[in-house]
Amino acid sequence: MGLCLAAAGVTAVLQVSVFTLVWTHSVEKVDWQEDWRIDGGALRLVAARVKGSGAGMEPPPEAHLVDGWWRWAPQVAALPELVLGNSGAAGEWRICTGGSCRALPDILGHPVGMGTAVVRACATAASP
Repeated sequence: MGLCLAAAGVTAVLQVSVFTLVWTHSVEKVDWQEDWRIDGGALRLVAARVKGSGAGMEPPPEAHLVDGWWRWAPQVAALPELVLGNSGAAGEWRICTGGSCRALPDILGHPVGMGTAVVRACATAASP
């Protein structure tokens, strides 16, 4: 399994089983990060963190402040896909794997802008 990203008729495949989804909050201008893993063909959220709070991004009661980040492990069911929207006020969604991050337009090869992108687990070709 890998990770498929699709927007405006273009699909890109990343051969990963874990990834971090990062975005900047449009009002507070701080990063929010979520760690995901591909689990049986679905996406499972395993950890979340935010650097700050306010403007509708308050961490849950179980969150702990560690090195300036509120961190917690959400207890939610696996999802078949994520649909990412963009207000245009905070920059692009970023996917991080193997210690580096890339914005969705860089992965897809075209701007996403205020459109939506879909992220889901998918079959990938075997590596050479």
